[in-house]
Order: sequence, then C-alpha cells, then structure tokens
Amino acid sequence: MNRPGAETFDFIIVGAGSAGCVLANRLSARPNATVLLLEAGGRDRHPYIHIPAAFIKTFTDPRFNWCFETEPVPGAGNRSIFFPRGKVLGGSSSISGHLYVRGQAEDYDTWAALGNRGWSYADVLPLFKAQEDRSAGADAYHGSGGPQHVSDIHERHPLCEAFIEGAVGLGLPRNPDYNGADQAGTGYYQRMIRAGRRHSAAVAFLHPVLERANLTLKTRAQVTRLECAGRQVTGVSYHQDGRTRQAVARREVLLCGGAIASPQLLQVSGIGPGALLQKLGIPVVHESPGVGEGLQDHYAVRVSRRVNRPITLNHRARGWRLCWEAIRWYTSGSGLLAFSPAHAFAFARSDPGLARPDLQLVFTPASYADSTEPVSRLQDEPGMTCGVWQTVPTSFGHVHARSADTRDAPAIQPNYLDTEHDRKVIVQGLKWCRRLLQSEALAPDRGPELSPGTACESDDDLLTYAASMGSTVYHPVSTCRMGRDALAVVDPELKLHGMTGLRVVDASVMPTMVSANTNAATLMIAEKAAQLITGG
Repeated sequence: MNRPGAETFDFIIVGAGSAGCVLANRLSARPNATVLLLEAGGRDRHPYIHIPAAFIKTFTDPRFNWCFETEPVPGAGNRSIFFPRGKVLGGSSSISGHLYVRGQAEDYDTWAALGNRGWSYADVLPLFKAQEDRSAGADAYHGSGGPQHVSDIHERHPLCEAFIEGAVGLGLPRNPDYNGADQAGTGYYQRMIRAGRRHSAAVAFLHPVLERANLTLKTRAQVTRLECAGRQVTGVSYHQDGRTRQAVARREVLLCGGAIASPQLLQVSGIGPGALLQKLGIPVVHESPGVGEGLQDHYAVRVSRRVNRPITLNHRARGWRLCWEAIRWYTSGSGLLAFSPAHAFAFARSDPGLARPDLQLVFTPASYADSTEPVSRLQDEPGMTCGVWQTVPTSFGHVHARSADTRDAPAIQPNYLDTEHDRKVIVQGLKWCRRLLQSEALAPDRGPELSPGTACESDDDLLTYAASMGSTVYHPVSTCRMGRDALAVVDPELKLHGMTGLRVVDASVMPTMVSANTNAATLMIAEKAAQLITGG
C-alpha cells in the first residue's frame, strides 16, 4: 500500500540491536532485496562502547541507553530498579558484559516440546555454529569463520584460579566449555571480545555490510507506529530530525525492538490486550492478549569479601596503574581494560536432586561499593565478588505502554521473587556464593565478608538481603512469546498470530527463559528468522 512521500523497501527492520544487525546482514546479502534498518539511537563510535571494561560508563549514559526504571517491585522491597537497555547501533550488545553463553540443550528442547517445531537443540546448534568464530577453533559444538568472534579470557588471575580450584573442591567439575556437551561445573567465561575490543552485533554483523547498495541505515529514527491495512502490517511511521516520516514494506516488517520496546510498539499500534488498549484510548486493530505479558528476567545478588593483599582489579584501576593499563590496552589490546565484568563461572544446583543446574554464578577479582546496581564503582581497597542468579525463574511480569506515544517509557514490572520457589532458590544461591568464597583454595588471600555481612545468617536474613539489594542482570525475555496457545503472540515462524506482514525477531519471542545470558540466543533467533524468510 503506497503512501504519498513514503519510501518503499522489501523489508523494514525496526531496531538495530543484536537481532536487527543479524537480519540486516543476512537479508541484504541478496542483492535483489532492499532493506531499511531503523535505529532510535545513534552510531556506535564512542570509545566507551569498544573498550570492554568501559561498559560501566555506558550503563547510565542516555546517549547509549534508554535508562528505564521498573515499577516498584513487591518482591524486591517495593523498589523501582534501574533497567538499562541499549539505544545505539548494536543495541544492548554494545553496552553488555560481553559474555557468550548459549544455555542448556534442554532449554531449546523445551521450546520444541511446547509446539515450536524446528527449535529443538538439534535444530538450533547448527545456527549457533554458523554464526561463530571461536578463537579456540571449531569442534562438534563450535564454529569458526563466522561473523561473531568468541574468545577465551586473555589473562588468568590468581584469584580466579583459586576460585575454580575451590569450586572443584566443593564438588563442581572443571568444565572448559559450558557451551559444549554439558553446562554444569566451573571454569572461565567465553566472551564476545576480539583483540581486546568489544565485538558487538553491530561490529560483527552490521559494519562489514554497511556499504551494500541495497541496505539503508537510518539512526536517531524512532518508530512511533506500525501502519496497518486491516489485518496486514504494511509499513511504519517514524520520527527523525523533528519530522514524522513513513516507510512501506513490500514484503515484511521485522520487529526487533527487544523484550521491552517490541511489545510497547505493538500495543501503541493497536495490537495487544484489548482492555489495556481501551484504557489508553488506542483503537484495537487486533486483540492479542499475550503482547507484553509473561516478562521474565534474571535477578542477581552478590557476596563480596575483602582480599588481604593488593592483587585485585581494585588496585589496578587507580592512579598511575590505571594509566599504565590504558597504555596496555591501546598498544596491545590486553590488560585491565580488555576484561569483561565476569571472569570465572560456576553452574550449580540449588538442590542436589535436580537433574541440571539452576544457578549461574559469576566471580570477579574485584569488589564494588555498596549499591543496588550490579555494576557500580570499584572500592578503593582490594576485594573479590561472587554473584548469582536463578537460571529459569518461575516469576512472571509484564510490559505495558503508558500512552499511545512510544517516546513515553513503558511500565515495566518484572515481579522478581514473586514465587516461593524463586525466593527459596535465591537464598540457596547466596549460600553457594558464601561456600565458594569460603573455600580452602581462597583462604590465603581471604579477608572478612563485606556483604551481606556476618550479621546476615538465617534464611530470612538472606532473603531480606536479596530483596533489598538485588537487581536485574539485563536479560528480559518472553513478552511476545512464540507458541500455539491463546497467549502466544507469534507462531514458530515468528509471524504474528492473526495478522500478516510482520514478524517479531528478538528475545521477546523466547517461549521460556534460557539458562544463560540471552544475547547468544537472540543472535541465533535472528539467524533462524533469516533462514525462514529467505528459505535458506
């Protein structure tokens, strides 16, 4: 459907985050297909984005970040929690903690068992491999030569070595590859870092193809509405340079806004729960009750201890030493500035009787100032930190538009610790953190506990601490979930139920939470979508 003054493309991609960058790459590889990529944020040129350790600078910077806040969360002390989301080329992959974690085979087998044919682990493993450029080389579980570089840690800190040794002493096996045959155990995280620089989705997938004549990128272009003709999505309206513009899609609009922006845009466009839309005065184009519902996110808490000698990152991040680290990074891509925030991992069970891990733990040879934010200022004195989150929570929340304007931040309610099961698991997670930091291997360097502190001993005390000091791990999913039931928003081909001309392609379509950081799975979802669209 042509509109006066509107540009026309075969595909319109809304959002240049992880999924949008993958789609832009794969779809524009076909020279006969024209692609428009719209991103509300700006270019990813700032050095903070590309220096791995500088991610802490991007987390509260509105130049790169939507800087959302949740609604008061009853299970988290009725606090409003800072909720960062990427607003720049690469999306959240340009401000994240760099970790490459796919999850467990059972996660994807669960998706398939819910009626999503083609999404089992056997189905998606080739997609992960096709995208990957693993520094350690290809094997049965990994690829090489793909766009997304995945590297092992460049420097093994003695405290990380001791942490891993201590975890082994507590019964966790050494695991050199949690993305391989089995996730359980302990070792070092794999990272999306190449030669000491962040390897975001924009760097991996988008930058190499920006010169393609059939790919048009527009930044600082915020989509305000999906345009519809009856039950067909025909294009978008977007705001750029103080003007409202329109674009028409000959084939499809591909919504890649993420688990927060995608349901909001659907809702303001008249697609969503009827009662919500009527409350906001938005005409109902298509009632889809699951849009914005089912939000899940990882909720993290941490334990920290003093270290009794100056060997931690706290010591290296001050004064002349920091200047030296900056020189190291600039000249060789190594040192402190090339680190991701999490160094060593442990995947453990909150209950020994469980068939697979339900806790993800992260260890960093550093300690942070007291804060409810997972990433905060390093303390002046040396310390070490172990954080934990439940891999697959049972609490569900929602994302609801507050008005008909996408420039108004939506209401985000994650409902952390809403179930008794989640409250029990987070307490067990804190106990695991304590046991790991109290291991014999760390004894030579271990100082007193800083948080939660020795006065926090009972399960009730630990739960109170978790509720008052925990925060998001920035992994929202499932607000436009894939499936065939009444609350499913898209089908297994990611097409919107009840309408044509639109697919949702991002973390919002996950039927259930993956037992992992969510970026790797999001990249894979976009790879799958590209194959579904092109028939490849």
